[in-house]
Amino acid sequence: MTTTSATSVSDTGTGHATVPAHEDGRDGASVTGDKRRFILPLGPSLERRRLQIYLSLTAFDALGIAIAFLSVGLTLTRVDDRNILANLVLLFIPVFWTIALSLRLYSVRALISSRFAQVRVVYSVFGAVTALIFMAYLAHSPLAIGRLSMGFNVLAAVIVLASIRTLVRPLILRRCGPTVENVLIIDDGGASVRVPGAWIVQAHEHNLKPDFCDPHMLDRLGLFMTNMDRVLVSCAPERRAAWAMIFKGSNVSGEIVDPDVYSLGVVGARRSHSFGTLIVSVGPLSLQDRAVKRGMDITAAGCALLFLLPLLITVAIVIRLEDKGPVFFRQQRQGRNNRLFWIYKFRSMSALRLDQAGARSASRDDDRITRIGQIIRRTSIDELPQLINVLRGDMSLVGPRPHAIGSLAGNKRFWEVDPRYLLRHSLKPGLTGLAQVRGLRGATDTETDLTYRLQADLEYLDGWTVLRDLKIILGTIRVLVHEKAY
Repeated sequence: MTTTSATSVSDTGTGHATVPAHEDGRDGASVTGDKRRFILPLGPSLERRRLQIYLSLTAFDALGIAIAFLSVGLTLTRVDDRNILANLVLLFIPVFWTIALSLRLYSVRALISSRFAQVRVVYSVFGAVTALIFMAYLAHSPLAIGRLSMGFNVLAAVIVLASIRTLVRPLILRRCGPTVENVLIIDDGGASVRVPGAWIVQAHEHNLKPDFCDPHMLDRLGLFMTNMDRVLVSCAPERRAAWAMIFKGSNVSGEIVDPDVYSLGVVGARRSHSFGTLIVSVGPLSLQDRAVKRGMDITAAGCALLFLLPLLITVAIVIRLEDKGPVFFRQQRQGRNNRLFWIYKFRSMSALRLDQAGARSASRDDDRITRIGQIIRRTSIDELPQLINVLRGDMSLVGPRPHAIGSLAGNKRFWEVDPRYLLRHSLKPGLTGLAQVRGLRGATDTETDLTYRLQADLEYLDGWTVLRDLKIILGTIRVLVHEKAY
């Protein structure tokens, strides 16, 4: 942010007041005692600059699409088809703009995150292609172009538009800064708050009060808030209502800091007719995501059972022949919504020494394990019957591994070590998971063993994608035989 030197003006005056200068830093820019001073407003309007960048990007995108399509077209299409290609470009650009706007390709987040912008570029290009195909079908349009040529056009457009986002990144940083927004924090005696690149103003040093009955104070507050995209106030609970009234009358996004929001893990708020609530939990997956994940589970588990059927029958026969005991071991585990279910495994321990509660974890030289049990545990074959659990809907292919109810970390129950352990039950437990891919398996002899696994599980819960599940499934193949598989 730029600074402007000025002579001191009384803090109680109106109009262009001055406040001490700041230096940009990672923890925000503090407007406190310094001999250099600024003229209010604190910073230039970034809204106008963002609009200029959005307009520039739309023009660059149109140019990029034209270059991508025409460069490929001049190479791959016949001379007679080049007029068709030119018409396609003229149709493609407005459709792309429309879909890009709906996908927030021209948004603050897209300016901040290059990865977000590039992903949205891919979605927008393929969305535009799909929309054009659908429109051409409905209109019985004679417009036609070869599939190979169209495929290269789309690929070239994605590459060019993604490259544009990389090339304009320095311009965005120079024009709008790393946060792309002006953020003001007013410290009115509340909890300490730090936002990278924000302006921090001490209310008592600049005589700022939420007095909506004083026109001069309102004018002064408005001067501080000028050109700010977000204003946060940290104050005592009894002053929140007054600050809220100030914000409601200001043309600004106003926020009041509440430490409980962080400590409770609040994800939103809801206002009813006579009361308000803080939303502290929501399902980690949407209906669409659950449908996709369930479809993957049924397809993969069904195919795996058919493919592995000879192996499963062979293992079952050998287990039965060794000590005449049952083939399967069943144990109650806790699944999604904290509901108990019966998990299936090939029995790997002596039929007379089974541990239904799971109070004792298996060890490397465990005397309860049978000869065939040693083999199937080290190769993870004993877990294969859980494909039945996947088909039944008790489990998923990928998710936090379900633990026995009596399991201990050191001498404590898992939830006693860390209450966040219960968060794992917001998803179906998995046949494999992020912790298993990272080699975090085997006995939990210490509390640290559980902590590492829990951290991996919480990381998985943070954001589900099909690609992440596929990576975990492929990664599991590498750790089927593992030194801690006993």
